[in-house]
Amino acid sequence: MRSGRRLGIDVGRARIGVAVCDRDGLIATPVETVRRDDKHDLRRILTIADEYDVLEIVVGLPLSMSGGDTPSTTDARAFAARIAEHRPVRLVDERLSTVTAQRGMRAAGRTTKNSRAVIDQAAAVIILQHALDHERSSGAPPGATLPE
Repeated sequence: MRSGRRLGIDVGRARIGVAVCDRDGLIATPVETVRRDDKHDLRRILTIADEYDVLEIVVGLPLSMSGGDTPSTTDARAFAARIAEHRPVRLVDERLSTVTAQRGMRAAGRTTKNSRAVIDQAAAVIILQHALDHERSSGAPPGATLPE
């Protein structure tokens, strides 16, 4: 397992969920939700990456259940490419991360309407934790690096 913090990103059309892990790569925790805005979103993500001195940024890739691309996949790849101009990026499969986060919020008694920003952060935590667990169990970094 490589040492160093990683940033997890859940790219949505309106918001971006952000999570970070500890230096040992054991546990992911939520950081914040960044509003999608072509002028400021990338700058905020890079600022957070600097604040936490991250090794790389793990971006969730929302594939269809059959493994194919969707419009959201294209959007996530484009955002990841913007990040990759400045920091190392890994794309990881994130199928069902938002659904899992929504279920967790409902189980905690929170409504989707009142929890949208928190759901984005929870999805980022799920994406990053899955990547960390994969690396720990396989000994290999998760997903694919950009540029592919």
